[in-house]
Amino acid sequence: MSNTPVAVVTGSNKGIGFAIVRALCKQFPGDVYLTARDTGRGQEAVAKLQEEGLRALFHQLDIDDLQSIRALRDFLKEKYGGLNVLVNNAGIAFKVKDTTPFAVQAEVTLKTNFFGTRNVCIELLPLVKPYGKVVNVSSMVINSALRGCSQELQQKFRSDTITEDELVKLMTKFVEDTKKSVHEKEGWPNTAYGVSKIGVTVLSKIQAQMLNEKRKGDHILLNSCCPGWVRTDMAGPNATKSPDEGAETPVYLALLPSDADGPHGQHLSDKTVQTW
Repeated sequence: MSNTPVAVVTGSNKGIGFAIVRALCKQFPGDVYLTARDTGRGQEAVAKLQEEGLRALFHQLDIDDLQSIRALRDFLKEKYGGLNVLVNNAGIAFKVKDTTPFAVQAEVTLKTNFFGTRNVCIELLPLVKPYGKVVNVSSMVINSALRGCSQELQQKFRSDTITEDELVKLMTKFVEDTKKSVHEKEGWPNTAYGVSKIGVTVLSKIQAQMLNEKRKGDHILLNSCCPGWVRTDMAGPNATKSPDEGAETPVYLALLPSDADGPHGQHLSDKTVQTW
């Protein structure tokens, strides 16, 4: 079993994920795994970094597929005895002009962005070694999405006592409400992506509390962050930040020094803790 520290970035064959891997290859003192659903695209991305003189390793990962997540889990356990850095970056967004029915968009978006990310955490968080770092990539849209929620929903999402089960029920309810075309009446905003990222942000706070309760002495720091408006396939060419600039806050959180006692359970943008 290797004593080498190991970092894993989900959904990292392009965009912000690829930029995070690039930065970690330069700064992280260990093995960095680029992951992608499609093995061919993932290996192409690794080859691209190789041309830049950087060494990334590849492992297939589709966060919509539990077997794929568990295969990565078993590999990390066997080869490294766990992991040191996990960046949950994988996510999808429908384009504004997409004509796919909203209920379908909601189901597909939540499946990956919230439930897929949660499944990765369920399988991989127990493997995170002492002084490890976990970064859940959220989005700037959570602020407007939260404002678009009813007061009742806002209170639930902002509550310090919301449980993971309650959050899962709310995310499931959103999908069900869109299918019945009652989501607006039920106090939801008209953004599946926004709701999915509210879910990721609240989940991060819950997970941090869980680490405090169950693994206090392990000094693991877990946060969510917003990369900003980044020029990617997802956000389009008019966005204000380059992927490398978008990677700055996730990388900052992934590389917090081992003696840092925070941030933990926070949401950051531009390396700064945000209240939301």
